[in-house]
Amino acid sequence: MPFFQKKTDQSGVDFSRLPRHVAIIMDGNGRWAKKRGLPRTAGHAAGAETFRTIATYCKEIGLDYLTVYAFSTENWKRPAEEVSAIMGLLRKYLLEAIEKMERDRVKMEFFGDLTPIAPELRELIERTREISKHYEGCQVNICLNYGGRDELLRAARAFARDCVEGRADPDSLTEQQLGGYLFSRGVPDPDLVIRPSGELRLSNFLLWQSAYSEFYYTDVLWPDFSKEELLRAIADFQGRSRRYGGV
Repeated sequence: MPFFQKKTDQSGVDFSRLPRHVAIIMDGNGRWAKKRGLPRTAGHAAGAETFRTIATYCKEIGLDYLTVYAFSTENWKRPAEEVSAIMGLLRKYLLEAIEKMERDRVKMEFFGDLTPIAPELRELIERTREISKHYEGCQVNICLNYGGRDELLRAARAFARDCVEGRADPDSLTEQQLGGYLFSRGVPDPDLVIRPSGELRLSNFLLWQSAYSEFYYTDVLWPDFSKEELLRAIADFQGRSRRYGGV
């Protein structure tokens, strides 16, 4: 049991009843860099360090799942230099993670269409997936070339193919069955979705999975997002009543 899993300090967080799954839209890297007169790539580098810190802390406090929005299907529209920098940072992170996985024992999974990703990066992703099979505990899901609508379209097409080939019946489709066609199959829906940077939208993130999630918005830009900010979000979440349509 994690050391933090008890009622504790002035954060107001009850570590014995944490949300099982927290999802974060890592937003604000570019604005963070612009405020400092730096190139956008510097913001992504700072954001990558924040991700490393938050992912490690989530494991320390005993979260079961952390899902982060790293690169959307729409992000390919950005300048080639910026896209290349983001992929380079991911490559660097995975190389370091592979070296430390036996020590940190953090499971990693990836949601999204990886076919457009460079072969070298796909190979690193498969290596982290394979190593992760041996671990239990916190699982970090990285949404890469991911879009909620794209995910649902892929699920619908896969289900339709199964129907045509006699493996599925359209009249018996359930929410649970459809969930089995999603990138996130086997992972519980997020209890809490956090969006830094002051934006108040989902931006095509986990559209199906977040149907009953609680949302927390903050003006803090992602590179400045801290452990304390995460605890504020969790404390706010713990003060809410989740009724799922009931009373």
